[in-house]
Amino acid sequence: MVDKLPEKDELSGAETTGHEWDGIKELNIPAPRWWLWVFLLCIVWAVGYWILYPTWPTLSGNTKGMLGWTQHKELAQQQDLITAGQQKYLDRFHKASLENINKDPELYEFARAGGAAAFKEHCAACHGTGAAGGHGYPNLNDDDWLHGGTLDDIYKTIRVGVRSTHQDTRGVQMPAFGGVLKRDEIEDVAEYVVHLNEGEKAELTPAYQHGKTIFATNCTSCHGDHGEGNHAMGGPRLNDAIWLYGSDKAHIMAQITNPHLGVMPTWENRLSDDTIKELTIYVHSLGGGE
Repeated sequence: MVDKLPEKDELSGAETTGHEWDGIKELNIPAPRWWLWVFLLCIVWAVGYWILYPTWPTLSGNTKGMLGWTQHKELAQQQDLITAGQQKYLDRFHKASLENINKDPELYEFARAGGAAAFKEHCAACHGTGAAGGHGYPNLNDDDWLHGGTLDDIYKTIRVGVRSTHQDTRGVQMPAFGGVLKRDEIEDVAEYVVHLNEGEKAELTPAYQHGKTIFATNCTSCHGDHGEGNHAMGGPRLNDAIWLYGSDKAHIMAQITNPHLGVMPTWENRLSDDTIKELTIYVHSLGGGE
């Protein structure tokens, strides 16, 4: 009996396996040698992985692997490395004053990095991720400060808050002049305030002059003789273009009649003193620090 020779494909010249489906013949071409070696190595690697690392689910959890590796352990090791890296700065930072931190390039960058992270976590909800503020929330990038923009001023504001529960909290209560002044008096003082930032260009109308008199009697103790503000009282500056609640006459009248009184919480006992110092350096560095 003579064995039948393998059939060859006419186009490729390769032998076929003898299998055919709907006129399509299967070529008998083996996989490349390199592919077989890679396949075998993958099998060996997989078996090794099953042995060394946690892999298979069990009734009590999963196999632990000979190395005992877990993501929790790896995270703890990474955190230990970060803490060790920070430690060389933390001791110096903890003992240094704000002025010394601001002058030390290493401590300054350390504080800015920590302050930026803390700001995004604790402050961005009100002041925005870029610290630009919004309606009713101060912009921390400019040079307009209710309670002062020096390092010590910013540190105290963060620590005790504004109209907060802290016994030393910053901020005074602006009275609602709706029950003190008449409607036309509120309109006139608002007219005066609208034109404060114009200086000599202001329209010297009777309403303006009347408003100026009312302002001198009722407002200068907190806002200054010329609307320049008062850090000690927390009185906003009124002779610039920076406003928390709107700068047009209607908004100013509303604020005089029944003022909005913003609240910033005290961060003492909620954040460590080092974190408050980091936030102080970061906020001061944004460009508006005094």
